[in-house]
Amino acid sequence: MMNLEFYRNLPKKECRECGCEIKEQHESYLYECEHCLRTHEE
Repeated sequence: MMNLEFYRNLPKKECRECGCEIKEQHESYLYECEHCLRTHEE
């Protein structure tokens, strides 16, 4: 149970570019949100 509490208390990951919360999936190493990533691709 203590392990779950640790993960629940981790801060939300924020985009380096715009500061929005990143809705990440398991083992995601992204540091930018989808919007900012698309902007860089153009």
